[in-house]
Amino acid sequence: MADNTDRICAGRTVIVTGAGGGIGRAHALAFAAAGANVVVNDLGAELDGTPSADSPAVRVAEEILELGGKAVVNGDDVADWAGAERLIDQAVQTFGGLDVLVNNAGIVRDRMLVNLSEQEWDAVVRVHLKGHFATMRHAAQYWRAETKAGRAVDARIINTSSGAGLQGSVGQGNYGAAKAGIAALTITAAAEFARYGVTVNAIAPSARTRMTETVFADMMAKPDDGFDAMAPENISPLVVWLGSPDSAGVTGRMFEVEGGKVALADGWRHGVPVDRGARWNPAELGPVVRELIAKATPPEPVYGA
Repeated sequence: MADNTDRICAGRTVIVTGAGGGIGRAHALAFAAAGANVVVNDLGAELDGTPSADSPAVRVAEEILELGGKAVVNGDDVADWAGAERLIDQAVQTFGGLDVLVNNAGIVRDRMLVNLSEQEWDAVVRVHLKGHFATMRHAAQYWRAETKAGRAVDARIINTSSGAGLQGSVGQGNYGAAKAGIAALTITAAAEFARYGVTVNAIAPSARTRMTETVFADMMAKPDDGFDAMAPENISPLVVWLGSPDSAGVTGRMFEVEGGKVALADGWRHGVPVDRGARWNPAELGPVVRELIAKATPPEPVYGA
């Protein structure tokens, strides 16, 4: 594992959902290298959520153990209410507590909105948005109880949004809507959970994973030499830092991460209003709206538009 100087999460217990592969696997290994006890959560599912013949979470946990770290496997469905509760309970019962929750699990069912089925909408929103809420709710309940019992809490939640949720993405209306919901959920939870000693942040990562390889195929090729900007391992250092005690006071923020780049994304902000002081007549609003748009910063382009 890492040198002692790099063990910024030593002794902390971390749950990583969707940790069987891709970015989640990278997070789990990075937290273990930083000294954390890791609960490796993964359904062992295919990209569309159907069961897999083997368990990638077991392989990730074995990697951690072979490197001298501490890890256990959890196969619960994070979007199942009781399953999310079991996940939190397992961390507490196995390692004596919970310090960090990394919500990463997700699936895609990409289609243009005109072709998107109700089932495809529900499946993606369920795993991403409900899967974030269910784990957060049960974790927060644990931390609230700790606070009420007089025990100090210095906990972290790191959620996973996406550029598709921040700027939109053609062919990913269900995914983008869920990821935008996660962004709003993050800032709400940050405001509500602060009283319990919990910070809540989110990342919008760009990396080579099963979910992105068909969407950004032109960006996915591995370089012949040099730095692989699309490697999932590039995302994890920031997530590990956000899970560490050093990140205290950083909350309610959205970070964009790609390769060696880290940026803060600003959310919706109030614009400068035009105030008539009375109810508008619809016919009067054309020039007003055009003037507001002319003075405003142009929106970021939608992916694929």
